[in-house]
Amino acid sequence: MTHNEASRAATAADTQQTDNADVHENYDSFDDKRTPLPLSRLISVFLIQGAEPVTATVIYPFINKFIRETGITNGNEAKTGYYAGIIESTFFFTECMTVVQWGYLSDRFGRRPVLLSAPLGLAFSMLVFGSSQTFWPLVWSRCFQGIFNGSIGVAKSVIAELTDSTNRGDAYAFSPLIWNTGVTIGPILGGLLSNPETQWPNSLGRIEYLKSHPYFLPCLIAAIFCLVVFMITFLTLRETLPSIVAQQKAVKIARDGCPNAETALLSSADESSTSYGARPQHHSRQATASSENSTLVDQPKPPNDGIRSILIRPVLMTCLNHIFLAFLDMSHFALIPLMYSTPLEFGGLGLDPFQIGFTLGTFGFLNALIQSIFLGGLIRKHGARKIYMIGFSSFLVCFSMYPCMKYFSQRAQRVDALTIMCMLTQLGFQMMISMAYASIQVLLVDSVPEGGRLGTANGILQMIGSGMRSIAPTFASSLFSISLQKHLAGGNMVYFILLAMTLVGVRCTWLLPLHDKRKRRSS
Repeated sequence: MTHNEASRAATAADTQQTDNADVHENYDSFDDKRTPLPLSRLISVFLIQGAEPVTATVIYPFINKFIRETGITNGNEAKTGYYAGIIESTFFFTECMTVVQWGYLSDRFGRRPVLLSAPLGLAFSMLVFGSSQTFWPLVWSRCFQGIFNGSIGVAKSVIAELTDSTNRGDAYAFSPLIWNTGVTIGPILGGLLSNPETQWPNSLGRIEYLKSHPYFLPCLIAAIFCLVVFMITFLTLRETLPSIVAQQKAVKIARDGCPNAETALLSSADESSTSYGARPQHHSRQATASSENSTLVDQPKPPNDGIRSILIRPVLMTCLNHIFLAFLDMSHFALIPLMYSTPLEFGGLGLDPFQIGFTLGTFGFLNALIQSIFLGGLIRKHGARKIYMIGFSSFLVCFSMYPCMKYFSQRAQRVDALTIMCMLTQLGFQMMISMAYASIQVLLVDSVPEGGRLGTANGILQMIGSGMRSIAPTFASSLFSISLQKHLAGGNMVYFILLAMTLVGVRCTWLLPLHDKRKRRSS
């Protein structure tokens, strides 16, 4: 090799090393820099998520009285709880049965049309519910509420497509705040506006229709809320399904006759690929692949057809962990008011409804606030997998506190300072459990492969949650009663069984996939 050739080779090597360093530096800055949340585009999605708890809980204050007045119980008070259970469970059952189908439709036809149909359907079903005067129309309208609320999983897909790995945790951290706000507003509307003839005799109580339909007004307000959500969504929500976004951009470029078509095509292709989770490529690579990118925009690749694209180990392990999370959380959710309200002599705390409501209401507000402030940063710093593992393990403390509270309260024959310390410890660790929900959602998004059906995957996760809402409360409350009646393990058998299930779930957390923290998905 001559001196000149050696010099040129050394220069080329130095240039290549500099380019690689630049690329590495760009990647590092890409990873470390947090992308601001697109709040203007997320608001409509959050509003749709808020419609679920409002429409689900607005009936709770008056549903038992409403059922009695339909005549279905024939004056037998003991049957009221049975028929009320049918009404309340129907919502979650039909949601469970349809949520995957909504996700599949959103993968085929786009997120926007599916989400727009949700508030319209909820508004219609709420109006039918409030207008009914017999029992079975209540059941059918409740079915429709669950069906149209089945699109809630699509909203989570939109959040994933509007965010990336640096801010996705922040977006999902708002979910507890939205849920707690909805479950607060719904019962308030139901209790304040039902039976206006009695509560508002000089104003709304004079309207004849409200006299003959005393529960129509709270349903009407809930329906109006859904219609407002529809109008806001219609005006602000744009399509986020990557394949449709790429097609729309290609059509716009062809229609407008963009003078710098090559640059526009490259930009469109890069944004489409990034929305599937691909890393942005270095500019020099983009310049050398203009023909391939142009073809990509002209013929955007749709999501992989068939559910096989998501039936892979990372997705399946994420769903397996969500089964344990949803089941144990709903069991815990059912046990708290049951244990708190049970008299001291039967193994509870003997708290009255006001004390229980104040305690859980205060916890719900603080929990939602803490999640929205801190959860996103924790996921960015430690990763969704680690946060989930810590959050799920908190069940061990929460379930262990039940027999401790029982022991201390029975020893003192009242709720003493030690019992209150156990309650605060339990509620504190329950906040960590809430963090697991956003973490498992982030893990699912990262597990779906490029081109996979994200909407269908989110639908499956939502179906699991809805199914557990139907099964877990009955399981936990029945086991609680059996443990007390049979005096199994001193009345603590229910807690020991749930602790054993938690240990199995903790083992399953180690099966969760490890993801490159630099992976992004943004539209």
